[in-house]
Amino acid sequence: MIGASREALEGGRERLNVLTDSTATDPAALAEDLAAVTVLLNREVSLRRVLTDPAQPGEGKADLVTRLLSGQVGGPTVDLVSGLVRSRWSASRDLVDAVEELADSADLIAADRAGTLDTVEDELFRFSRILSGSPELRAAIGTKDERSLTAKKELVRRLLGGRADQVTERLIIRLVEHPRGRSLDQGLEALYTLAAARRNRSVAVVTSAVPLSDAQRDRLGRALAKLYGREVQLNLDVDPAVLGGISIRIGDEAIQGTVADRLDEVTRRLGG
Repeated sequence: MIGASREALEGGRERLNVLTDSTATDPAALAEDLAAVTVLLNREVSLRRVLTDPAQPGEGKADLVTRLLSGQVGGPTVDLVSGLVRSRWSASRDLVDAVEELADSADLIAADRAGTLDTVEDELFRFSRILSGSPELRAAIGTKDERSLTAKKELVRRLLGGRADQVTERLIIRLVEHPRGRSLDQGLEALYTLAAARRNRSVAVVTSAVPLSDAQRDRLGRALAKLYGREVQLNLDVDPAVLGGISIRIGDEAIQGTVADRLDEVTRRLGG
């Protein structure tokens, strides 16, 4: 997102945090409601255009949201979406993306309350690695044939049921059900990155030919934390195809080289 949309989303994040600071708000129920609103806005193109039309007064758009959603979703969801539509948006599609992110964030807040946020983050990453290593599974879950949606959700439940946190299962099933043009890999990466952001940390996906030693992990983690100015969660993967080297990806930045070269490079950049 750019410009006005970025500012509007940031305001939505702040309002979500305020709402969920109260124990009277159930973040899991809020997530479910926001997910339903995402589906509505994604389907009703004309509605989201009206709600993001800069020529329309914010209060009028908020009143429309109240009339449409009251009785269909909870009060906190109505308040949150009303606040979003009072803001200015660079593109109507950005409103849908924002509501979806807030739905996912609400579920992650539920995990944080339960003390399982780290577990959810790790399970999302591990599930993405399982998919990457199994083209057959990725094809079975990622097919765009809506007729197989029930079968895809049931497959995810069989894979995760009783083995993963309930929040992990909800997030993945929602992604499978409503990918909104993203691949499963892209959707999962967005989810575990969002989970890391709840802890005010970045995610580094580290791929090496052999497992890194504890000393290498500690050294790399400390160097990256200093470089990026925040804690960096290392999600580790092993792939012999990197031929004795290491690949590190943080957001859009990806650098490859030998383990020693990469560590030395981080050190040099810190020194510069």
